[in-house]
Amino acid sequence: MDTNAPDQLDNLDDAVAAAAFRRLVRHLQHRHDAQNIELMGLSGFCRNCLADWIRDAGFDGDKAAARELIHGMPMDEWKATRQSPATEEQLAAMQASVAKNRVD
Repeated sequence: MDTNAPDQLDNLDDAVAAAAFRRLVRHLQHRHDAQNIELMGLSGFCRNCLADWIRDAGFDGDKAAARELIHGMPMDEWKATRQSPATEEQLAAMQASVAKNRVD
């Protein structure tokens, strides 16, 4: 599946899509127990991916500003207070999951 291909989501009202996006981001800010490495291992994307995607969509800020917006705090603070070291199993799951993102 090409995740950038036109589909029914293109018909979704922008205000509805924006509200859903904001709700997703706030949910992830609240659920800091869901580690980025775990999100990557399960779904192939994480908070940092969302930050990259808003930049791709035209966000004016740099990478640090985009991550701060998504994380709800500066990245250094996030790492110090919310992020735990990744295990070998988490890293392997992430690599396998991210490999599924590739579209040939």
